[in-house]
Amino acid sequence: MDLEVLGLPQSLGTALWGAMALLMAVWLDRLVGEPPERVHPVVWMGKVLRWWGERLAPLSPRAADWKCFWAAALVWCALAAMVFVIFWGLQRAAMQLHWVLAPAAMALLLKPLFAWRMLCDEVLAVEDALARSLPEGRERLARLVSRDVSQLSALQVRESAIESLAENLNDSVVAPLFWFALLGLPGAALYRFANTADAMWGYPGMRGGRYWQWAGKWAARADDVLSWLPARITALLLALTVRGLPLRTLARQARKTPSPNSGWPMAAMSMALGVRLAKPGVYVLNGKGRDAGPLDTRRAQKLVSLVVMVLVPLAAVAHFLVALATGA
Repeated sequence: MDLEVLGLPQSLGTALWGAMALLMAVWLDRLVGEPPERVHPVVWMGKVLRWWGERLAPLSPRAADWKCFWAAALVWCALAAMVFVIFWGLQRAAMQLHWVLAPAAMALLLKPLFAWRMLCDEVLAVEDALARSLPEGRERLARLVSRDVSQLSALQVRESAIESLAENLNDSVVAPLFWFALLGLPGAALYRFANTADAMWGYPGMRGGRYWQWAGKWAARADDVLSWLPARITALLLALTVRGLPLRTLARQARKTPSPNSGWPMAAMSMALGVRLAKPGVYVLNGKGRDAGPLDTRRAQKLVSLVVMVLVPLAAVAHFLVALATGA
């Protein structure tokens, strides 16, 4: 970077370009959405994970398959290291560009690592499909969730869509930007890899004709670790957008879900909307709330947008301060 033109020290310029890149990436997301699949890094991560998964996960259940566990853990670590190094190199290359081009290049690299517009569009599309017919609503919801949707009622379809919106607010927006704030592009890419691996490998039993109990255990726990703090930040940001929620009640509701993390944004969303959210036979969040209606899906989308509006400047400032302090 030609920082001398601006009279800036290297560390200050690097910190400034990273913060600017984050702001530009969010603007780019709202303007054009996702890049084509053929150049989307998360899609490529998924392809590699699928190839390895077909070779690691057995076709039938096995008891205490530690060999499978450690093989999958080793592959996960190797792939994660590759992702981290590749995006570290891309970030370094981008920061060597002219000061006008550096933040733009960083923004182009960061944008595919989070998804705000696509998340909101997909959830609203479920509500629009549900307005036409229940089968259409179920079909559209199946694009968002891994559960069987064939027997869900209209209310359950809507609840599932709102839950998915809340959970993916963390997975697709807050957590990637949190890790970008701390570690730059490599951090955001590492998180997206971990989250994609959990989505593809982290099942407790049979999925896609393969047994994932041991092959996916490392991926599931790694995602839990990397999502732990961002999930709670997501819940706090949702509470902030509605001017506060009772935190003890929020924590109690969040612990009702099997996941150590997804319950936090989902519980916060249910309380913020004043609605009941449930997964049949698994959990009920905010059980005293009313049934979710069509307008609640749109209210949830607006809350998500408010959270992003609060998050982005905070993440930009955090990235600036961390980069400045570390000289990264």
